[in-house]
Amino acid sequence: MAKAKNVLFIMFDQLRWDYLSCYGHKHLHTPNIDRLASMGVRFTRAYIQSPICGSSRMSTYTGRYVNSHGATWNNVPLKVGEITMGDHLRDNGMSCWLVGKTHMKADAEGMRRLGLEPDSIIGARVAECGFDVFERDDGMLPEGPDGAYDPNGAKEYNKYLKAKGYDSDNPWHDYANSGLDDNGNVLSGWFLKNSTEAANIAEPDSETPYLTSRGMEFMEGHDGPWCCHLSYIKPHWPYIVPEPYASMYGPEHVQAPIRDESERENTHPVFKAFMGARVGEAFSRDDVRNAVIPAYMGLIKQVDDQMGRLFTWLEDTGRIQDTMIVLTSDHGDFLGDHWLGEKTFFHDSSTKVPLIIYDPSPEADATRGTVCDALVESIDLAPTFVDVAGGEPAYHILEGESLLPILHGETTDTQRDYVICEYDYSGSPIATKLKSSVQDATMFMIANKHWKLIHCEGGYRPILFDLENDPQELVDLGDSADHKAVIDDMYDKLFAWTRRQSQRFGISPEQLIKGRPKTSRLGVVIGAYEESDMDPDLITKYQGRKASDMKAGPKG
Repeated sequence: MAKAKNVLFIMFDQLRWDYLSCYGHKHLHTPNIDRLASMGVRFTRAYIQSPICGSSRMSTYTGRYVNSHGATWNNVPLKVGEITMGDHLRDNGMSCWLVGKTHMKADAEGMRRLGLEPDSIIGARVAECGFDVFERDDGMLPEGPDGAYDPNGAKEYNKYLKAKGYDSDNPWHDYANSGLDDNGNVLSGWFLKNSTEAANIAEPDSETPYLTSRGMEFMEGHDGPWCCHLSYIKPHWPYIVPEPYASMYGPEHVQAPIRDESERENTHPVFKAFMGARVGEAFSRDDVRNAVIPAYMGLIKQVDDQMGRLFTWLEDTGRIQDTMIVLTSDHGDFLGDHWLGEKTFFHDSSTKVPLIIYDPSPEADATRGTVCDALVESIDLAPTFVDVAGGEPAYHILEGESLLPILHGETTDTQRDYVICEYDYSGSPIATKLKSSVQDATMFMIANKHWKLIHCEGGYRPILFDLENDPQELVDLGDSADHKAVIDDMYDKLFAWTRRQSQRFGISPEQLIKGRPKTSRLGVVIGAYEESDMDPDLITKYQGRKASDMKAGPKG
């Protein structure tokens, strides 16, 4: 084994932590991802920083909380000036490349103001979240009466499909994400009933194998040290998968949802509003779950098979010996848990993600195949990669911490005693339903190993879960007088987090401390009544000086 020279940073979209066999799923076997876990460290308490694609990813890519970087929702630009993973790594001699999705929206106005051209090297990096782009594919090309959700979605992938003979103006939808009836009618994957159909595409041409191939093409053509962000689109909806995966699972493989009727009684108003969203009401139905979840499982099985293909290629080419492999997700998927669909609330079904890290270096031998229950956040990945690159993480900018000491067996825990997740729903129909102002349509989660508190702006009471005695988060203790001390303590922690200094990243703590001499040697004299109050050496520039009498001004 050699020291890690490169980083293969694999992220899936909407992959639940408990839908892998190494995390305990009863029916879904993922031997290739399990094998990676046997070679590295599997983390059981890894949390995202926001339960939605865009803002979660911006936290991962900047190593900073949503409250710090400001990209609070999908299509909220990451402001010019935010320093990203790519910036940190390039400063330490490691390139940083994208193959796949970021869901990043560029700050076009900020770039215009600073004169940054998108087709320049620096402009392209600013517009692409700090990455050099091998291929960006956010994977989404839905079209409505007002146009496409993302005109650049599936751009290269659609070219690939058209070149292979998939004849359509949008083969991403008509073939990769839809079925076909006996009369040749497209059965759109947007309708959940069609999740039982097989996608009308040859499996090797579908999105997950395509991105795997593109990732291997990148690695084959680039010498290190590099960080390759191989960012998959699946198992994110539309929930539809080609054969043979479409037939692998059925309703008999669908695990019971984590929910209870009591959750719908005396429900917190904000939680109730999320339950009442169309996607929540849909996934509260057994027929919907029985149609969708087998397809979701098929997508994950395909993911695992592609990981087997990728890992075998890494071994055959020798790259496994000097490449750290990190496998995670940007968030989970409720799939009917807690009467919810999608991911936009704070239960573990959404906010806890798989995280497996394989480090080829000999220092990691002692931790191979181990499980770590430390409180970990997605913002920890950026400083970890800087550490791998041989740099010193800039912790006045990066708000996470390097996981290398855990991987190398130097410690079993992180330094934090809580994790944070944030959600801004000010642009969603939920805010309209609750009649929330833009300022009030915000929620925060703070959790440790025992308690999880959810704070909703707008004058609402908190939500509290006892994670030790109620790990499924079914009993809300937020209005329990018996738990007032716990609630107060969690609010104290949340308040301490809000008081952190996160914006002073132009100067490091070390520079500030170094600049704290007891007396200034730069000529600043404050509070001295007369010369004898000061060290003579410090005021030599102010003594023995002569000047003309100019009280009446210069003489002509």
